Amino acid sequence: MIYIDPPYNTGNDSFVYPDDYTERLSEYKKRTGLADENGFINKQDLWRKNSKESGQYHSVWLSMMYPRLYLARNLLRDDGVIFISIDDNEAANLKLLCDEVFGAENFVDCVIWKKRYGGGAKEKHLVSLHEYVFFYARNINLLDEIFVPLQQESIGKYYKLKDEKLEKRGAYRTHPLEAGKAMDERVNLVYAIPAPDGTMIVPRKQWLWSEKRTLEALANNELEFIKGKDSFWSVHTKQYLFDENGKQREAKVFSIIDDVYTQHGTNEIIDIFENAKIFNYPKPTKFIRKLLDFGTKTDDIILDFFAGSGTTAQAVMELNLEDGGNRQCICVQMPEVLDETSEAHKAGYRTIADITRARITKVIAKLKAEKPMLTQNLACANFTLTPSHFKVWQPDVLGDAAIMQQLELHQQAEHPASLQQNMLTELLLKMGLGLVGVEAKASLISVGDTEIYAVSLSESGLLWLCFNPYKTALKAEIVKAKPQQIVFLNSCFIGSNADEQLTNLELELKQQHIKLTVI
Repeated sequence: MIYIDPPYNTGNDSFVYPDDYTERLSEYKKRTGLADENGFINKQDLWRKNSKESGQYHSVWLSMMYPRLYLARNLLRDDGVIFISIDDNEAANLKLLCDEVFGAENFVDCVIWKKRYGGGAKEKHLVSLHEYVFFYARNINLLDEIFVPLQQESIGKYYKLKDEKLEKRGAYRTHPLEAGKAMDERVNLVYAIPAPDGTMIVPRKQWLWSEKRTLEALANNELEFIKGKDSFWSVHTKQYLFDENGKQREAKVFSIIDDVYTQHGTNEIIDIFENAKIFNYPKPTKFIRKLLDFGTKTDDIILDFFAGSGTTAQAVMELNLEDGGNRQCICVQMPEVLDETSEAHKAGYRTIADITRARITKVIAKLKAEKPMLTQNLACANFTLTPSHFKVWQPDVLGDAAIMQQLELHQQAEHPASLQQNMLTELLLKMGLGLVGVEAKASLISVGDTEIYAVSLSESGLLWLCFNPYKTALKAEIVKAKPQQIVFLNSCFIGSNADEQLTNLELELKQQHIKLTVI
């Protein structure tokens, strides 16, 4: 599942995303037909105003969103889903953009969120109380039917009746067996049902169940008869809280969320950051929880690439504790610099990413203190996007001298100032082995007198990575330990016989069926 809460294009804030989608006004006019090839304005557009609602105003926001949504679609699993929060400023444009990226056929629904319950004294016309969440599937044909567990409030309110099946099936509620007027007429659903006093009950139109199913329910005491003031019987079915296999009944999801408000999110921030309001209008955790309830299973991965204050991460952690799940969450936030006059800056935070990390850290500490036995493996790994720690070959270099110079530079693949831990992280990611501290478990071990990173692989055995100078004695230790694969930097092989050392090592490891990679 992907959830994002992108910046709303209100016209009051500027984009901090450093994308270069700008074009000269003359180029824009030619591309959109406002001007001809000679640069003269077309007559029909002489009186066009450059207002907030102009194409350029919206196109800047859409140009920021398009590549991100395109990549998001590629990241989704085939049965994955995406939720996008938005308000009226760009809702119509975003719908068209999502139809293009995800396919209109994969649109599931538009969830209405009633974000506040009153106010509006400053509103000129209507009091706006809602926002939207667009819900798309990667492939709607692979999307399962959506149910969520019944809330305790609903159970207490509706499931009050009891019979002899209470211990096994729980309490029950009733539903009329007689069909409504809107249902198509079916002759086979018109039949008589014996009432407790022996009279026969005939529907005004028809029943919902077949006669066979109704008679089976009657024999199992799963029908309830109620005599009205007019002395006529009505027939009701019993809907138990648990089915015959002991599974609790679930409910369908409504497209309106009206029991959690923006103020709840604000209160959470104040509580987590010790009475400091360091983030404006954060989404409430309960709001994200509702999306997670019907958007994920217990072992899914959730991505939020407009992470903000980190609400999604908190919602995932709390839901895991509630239902025993093992969901993982990836939060991405650009280091947008905070205003020096803001409460967050005064509290010591310099970027929004600082707030994201701080909230996740504080929530983890809080949950570990509250439920230590259930949170032993709860952790978060923080990473910062940087250029590669390894030199990149320049394919457009021309001339023998320039190529020879580049070859000389690449005798050492890594940049001189690269740290081993950072190179380890990058190599594991490029090898598809995941993040250190999350999927990949790495430890620094001593093999002889050489330090090596040992990475446990769930399916492939053991991987070793060496960033230190190679010594001949290390070969015997590698053969003895038999890792599945070992990785060396080219700069590990030094001295006048470096090529000979590497060749001998390659031959020996090949005989031992140990994969050798040299970078």
